[in-house]
Amino acid sequence: MTTTRRHFLATSAAAASAITLLPYAASAAAHAADMFPTTAGDVTVHPVEHASFVMETPVGTIYNDPVGDASLYADYPAPDLILITHEHGDHYNADTLVAIVGENTQIIANPAVFAMLSDDMKAKASEMANGATAEYNGMTIDAIPAYNTTEGRLQNHPEGRDNGYVLTFDGLRVYISGDTEDIPEMRALENIDVAFICMNLPYTMGKEAAASAVAEFKPTYVYPYHYRGQDGGTQNPEEFAALVGDTAQVKIGNWYGDEVMPA
Repeated sequence: MTTTRRHFLATSAAAASAITLLPYAASAAAHAADMFPTTAGDVTVHPVEHASFVMETPVGTIYNDPVGDASLYADYPAPDLILITHEHGDHYNADTLVAIVGENTQIIANPAVFAMLSDDMKAKASEMANGATAEYNGMTIDAIPAYNTTEGRLQNHPEGRDNGYVLTFDGLRVYISGDTEDIPEMRALENIDVAFICMNLPYTMGKEAAASAVAEFKPTYVYPYHYRGQDGGTQNPEEFAALVGDTAQVKIGNWYGDEVMPA
């Protein structure tokens, strides 16, 4: 990692020229995709599982927190960029990375995960701490804090360790919360078009807190994700949508493979 606040991620001309935005039929059938326009082309969102999703974008194919068997990603384009928010096993898995990383794949991770990477993976990776900014193929990436604030939960995601991300395309801003409660840094976000908001207890936040945060920073669209938890902490995305009301358009993805998707 460079010592400056802003650093640039190199991309090969060959990789850039190979970028496609074609949705893959098999993945679309299993996990309904949504498309969001930018001035350079569409961003297509594919929910995969829990906190893992794929975005086909004008700057390349982006994987967020890919974990699980490599077969989950077989129907998607190979990743040009992988974002990792933190070290927990439902967000980071070294074996999954080995299975899906390609020759030109680049990885962005918080410093704690970067330190865990193998030498081969570190050669493809950059670490970003809270508050850092990077650029990838003309897209700006901001590392947003992600942490717990409630007494008794602080050890789950201590302040300063884990990342959320804001991705700024030409004409579209995407917020990925990572694992966090409704922190001031989330509530202070501006001009977010698409937000991925985690929910589960006792590790992140409940649907009421998540909806309250959404009501304050007002994204245009919001995906509840990461909402099945342990210890009875599962949150109902439809109840979250009712709490959000007209503040944002809620997109309920098939994150767990057994939801009945809207027609």
